[in-house]
Amino acid sequence: MTFDPWILALMATGQVGREVELGVFSMIMRSGLLVQLVLLTLLLMSVMTWAIIFYKWRMFRQAEAENRRFHHLFLNQQRLSLIHEGAEEMTFSPVASIFRAGYIELVRISRARQQDSGMHPEEPAGLIKDVDGTENINRALSKAAETELTRLERALPFLATTGSTAPFIGLFGTVWGIMNAFRNIGLAGSASLISVAPGISEALVATAAGLAAAIPAVVGYNYFIQKIRVVDNDMKTFTAEFLNIIERHFRRRR
Repeated sequence: MTFDPWILALMATGQVGREVELGVFSMIMRSGLLVQLVLLTLLLMSVMTWAIIFYKWRMFRQAEAENRRFHHLFLNQQRLSLIHEGAEEMTFSPVASIFRAGYIELVRISRARQQDSGMHPEEPAGLIKDVDGTENINRALSKAAETELTRLERALPFLATTGSTAPFIGLFGTVWGIMNAFRNIGLAGSASLISVAPGISEALVATAAGLAAAIPAVVGYNYFIQKIRVVDNDMKTFTAEFLNIIERHFRRRR
């Protein structure tokens, strides 16, 4: 049966009670007030990080599923009004949101043309008669895309901030803990393993906590940024396709 040298040293000096508790919780409880505040801050950042990761993961999963549903509807339905009715139910789909914005602008232009010409078409796309109409639709689509990107990027800056600052916050707690450890060494007048090891181990807990908070935040941030790039490319592709449809109607109606 073997023992840790630190435990043997404590046993030799008769200190075999509370000091032998080497668990992380006991080290945290023995830490100074500032180190405990640092650890509490890192704990809160870690909890918020995991909450954001699960929330965004669920959001992107729903967005991808509804994007697939909308693309299937868009490719298999000819009437824009019926596509719009289906898109109204897809609240998580960025592409469906872009289509709704474009369709609303299309209807607005159509109604303006009706007032000028007295026509009553079945489909609003048949009333696009000038380039200004397509430019207005393009602006509506671009604005909707920016809104969707803003929604998807929400809370991601917190992950970036946690990933970049948590290690330094933990390092600050470590440095402060080591300073206290050396101060205690000076007060005790001894630099033995018994006097050095507990303070150093307590201080290093802050570094471990900083890394534990930062690593998931960095991984989650990079993962969701890649997801946003895919969605952004999907929205740009759909915008170009939708505008091509409108321009074909424009050429045909001129």
